Amino acid sequence: MTKDNAGAAGFSMNSFRLDGKLALVTGATYGIGMAIAEALGEAGARIAFNARHADKVAEAQEHYRAAGLDARGYVCDVTDEEAVSELIGRIESDFGTTPDVLVNNAGVIQRTPMLQTSAADFRRVVDTDLNAPFIVSKACIPGMIEKGHGKIINVCSMMSELGRETIAGYAAAKGGLKMLTKNICSEFGEANIQCNGIGPGYIATPQTAPLREHQTDGSRHPFDAFIVSKTPAARWGTPEDLKGPAVFLASDASNFVNGHILYVDGGILAYIGKQPQ
Repeated sequence: MTKDNAGAAGFSMNSFRLDGKLALVTGATYGIGMAIAEALGEAGARIAFNARHADKVAEAQEHYRAAGLDARGYVCDVTDEEAVSELIGRIESDFGTTPDVLVNNAGVIQRTPMLQTSAADFRRVVDTDLNAPFIVSKACIPGMIEKGHGKIINVCSMMSELGRETIAGYAAAKGGLKMLTKNICSEFGEANIQCNGIGPGYIATPQTAPLREHQTDGSRHPFDAFIVSKTPAARWGTPEDLKGPAVFLASDASNFVNGHILYVDGGILAYIGKQPQ
């Protein structure tokens, strides 16, 4: 099918299927990354995933196996360019192909006031949240070009648009990741590679559970009350809320969507907030 008539075949619900595709989801051993990997697997994709620690990889491997998904885990630090190159080689050897879909999910956050943040700590956050997506994308794109198609999904953040105290490194990296997304679109769109981002809102995970615990008097945690009041949906998101958007951006249903950040935030970025009483 030529570029000129690539959309002429029409649409079917099968466009959302990922059968025969291989997806690499970085950091998919828990939380958002695991939910996205599950969704892609449920849509028919085979899954490769990584983490820095062997015990986390083994635990996630068992989880995916119990869920009946075709997934294989690898120990790899995605900030290490040589290690990532070796990872892609191992994936190709194990699966017989290179990734059709890449989800750059691995990330870290450090909550420290800017004046108390060292340059080393700032670099560590940027290295994981921005340099690593560049490194892994760079390693996967040649295989996508050879295949004639590819999907890259960068897990951005509301902090790709907003600032907030104590997270200077994270906000800088996620803002940069938004622009890396647009640049990959610009540079490789003609190769039929679509690069988009997902920007999660505040998601209820085990890591955020302490912020949602009720106080001894039965009232909401102050941060919980703040987030709910700022979100038109009046609730935290769940990892499952990200599954549909991830499948859409990984599938042929999004073949003419490129350089876009899809914010899955319950409307928080569209809302100025309630008027004080």
